[in-house]
Amino acid sequence: MLVSDDIRQASTLPGRFYADRAVFDEVKEKIFASSWLYVADNEVVKNSGDAYPFILLPGVLDEPLVLVRDGEGVLRCLSNVCTHRGKLIVEQPGNHSLMLRCGYHGRCFRLDGSFKSMPEFKEAADFPSPADNLAQVPVREWLGMVFVSLQPAFDFEEAIWPIMDRVGFLPLDMLRFEREGTQEYHVKANWALYCDNYLEGFHIPFVHPALNQALDFGQYDYELFRYCNLQIGIADEGQPHFELPPGQVDFGKKIYAWYYWLFPNLMLNFYPWGLSLNVVEPLDHERTKVSFRTYRFENQPFNRGENQLEKTEMEDEAVVESVQLGIQSRFYKRGRFSPSMEKGVHHFHRLVAEFLAGK
Repeated sequence: MLVSDDIRQASTLPGRFYADRAVFDEVKEKIFASSWLYVADNEVVKNSGDAYPFILLPGVLDEPLVLVRDGEGVLRCLSNVCTHRGKLIVEQPGNHSLMLRCGYHGRCFRLDGSFKSMPEFKEAADFPSPADNLAQVPVREWLGMVFVSLQPAFDFEEAIWPIMDRVGFLPLDMLRFEREGTQEYHVKANWALYCDNYLEGFHIPFVHPALNQALDFGQYDYELFRYCNLQIGIADEGQPHFELPPGQVDFGKKIYAWYYWLFPNLMLNFYPWGLSLNVVEPLDHERTKVSFRTYRFENQPFNRGENQLEKTEMEDEAVVESVQLGIQSRFYKRGRFSPSMEKGVHHFHRLVAEFLAGK
């Protein structure tokens, strides 16, 4: 699936990318298994000995993992599958002190995943071996959130530095989870179509009349980086915007929002009141779950309702589901990019093509 690096000549990913089960099976391993994925807030493993079991991308990767906080406060991500007979070790979140114990035959592991003990194995030859340890999975903490990757194809720090370079002046350590506005949406469309829609402001005047009134669409702008990209929304007259310090790269502009996309499936929308995190999780090749999580700056007015984010989401879902039906037409092959307005979509499609081809 070649996508030219020259947006003026490039064509989009073909329609079959969004509708073919075999292509989706490739995407699972070549994109999602090798990328950094948000899994939880670090509050789930706040104390030493805390353990938080989860399935990474249920129904897609289906990998049982567990987050643990060891005695020194170090966060680790381990395989949650006992190396004896394959039972899940940690079934419920909770505190496990300094050891994980399998409930099947009593095999025990330290919180770094190393084998500790096992009853009735004194006569076993060459035991224990490294194969008896739990596999460690790369894990990172950032903005109070936890990210993991089964087999990372790129450095997490390389992916996020453009975000921190621009918004690092904000009191990010004061972001607090807000249940209001935090909810899940199920979309009858391929996960990548949802990302396509997010990655361009081209559709805003046609699909989002209320948002279009809040933004000065003539100044809408895009910036591309290696594994993320940015859309910059400029506030129209009378709309809320950031108060930027001198020296900040956008100083002098009335920034309504910075809309960041982090490959492959995460959106971080920074508003004056805080952060709206959008996690796009494929359920299969034509169904997607989108989780909206809201984080508010402490001591800042919380006017999330004025941004009409839920109304915007409903408008996006309607158009994306319509596209999912349309791209399956016998007459649709692939489209072209607007060089001025679809830079982010082109960037995304280039990355998808690159990962599917193998790096």
